[in-house]
Amino acid sequence: MARMAARSELTLRVVSSAVLAPLALALAYAGGWPFLVFWAIAACGIFWEWRAILRDPGPTPKGLGECAVAVAGVSAMAGQIGAAAVFLGLGMAAEAVLATTIRFRVWAAAGVLYAGSLLIACVLMRSDAQYGFVAIVLLFAVVWTTDILAYFVGRFVGGPKLWARVSPKKTWSGAVGGLAGAVAASLAVAYYAHVANSLAVAVLALVLSVASQAGDLFESAFKRRFGVKDAGHVIPGHGGIMDRLDGFLAAAVVAAVIGVARGGLAAPARGLLVW
Repeated sequence: MARMAARSELTLRVVSSAVLAPLALALAYAGGWPFLVFWAIAACGIFWEWRAILRDPGPTPKGLGECAVAVAGVSAMAGQIGAAAVFLGLGMAAEAVLATTIRFRVWAAAGVLYAGSLLIACVLMRSDAQYGFVAIVLLFAVVWTTDILAYFVGRFVGGPKLWARVSPKKTWSGAVGGLAGAVAASLAVAYYAHVANSLAVAVLALVLSVASQAGDLFESAFKRRFGVKDAGHVIPGHGGIMDRLDGFLAAAVVAAVIGVARGGLAAPARGLLVW
């Protein structure tokens, strides 16, 4: 029975990915408002699930954090990063004030920052007209390959657990397999996109793959802290939006930080890819 359930879950994961991956790629190619709307919905969904996991018993009005995240994304799209930061700060303050205890206040405010950082990072990277699409595709390639190979290598090779208390199924062999796959996928993207300096791309893939796996572990630890198995049930086989995007969120934020540090707000994707 357990084996049949595992096969059924894997089938659902494959089908869901087969639908969502082409959609994400198509919207990344389109850019502009369709891209913003897609990731705004994802980011707001993440915060909605985050708040549900907290289970604050107080009468917290719904929608304040989500509105702050969405408006911050629109501001980032317009190139107003300062305004985006202000709106995120206001959303964090509103959620914190309306929570019932200090514990809930800290976590509620952190949730706005967590969800908002995904949206702003994606918008920033895609805003680079020359390298934005390639940067997003590279992120997809690294995160998706990390997830897939970590799952299969960990399942078939096994070995010591990566962090048994937080995520009992993850292994060191899976983590290494994910890293190797991320490097191979990133080099393939760099080759077809004519991005030079393969060594820098490979190192970048390692960094982003580690970030992705760390993001996955963080979300697992967060859910375990509040006694929740899945963040939601929106995506068949994957659980909630947060369950699907935890690794991508962390990798996207790290990529945006590197890109902005090297290329500035005007060309973050170039800063990420051109070394």
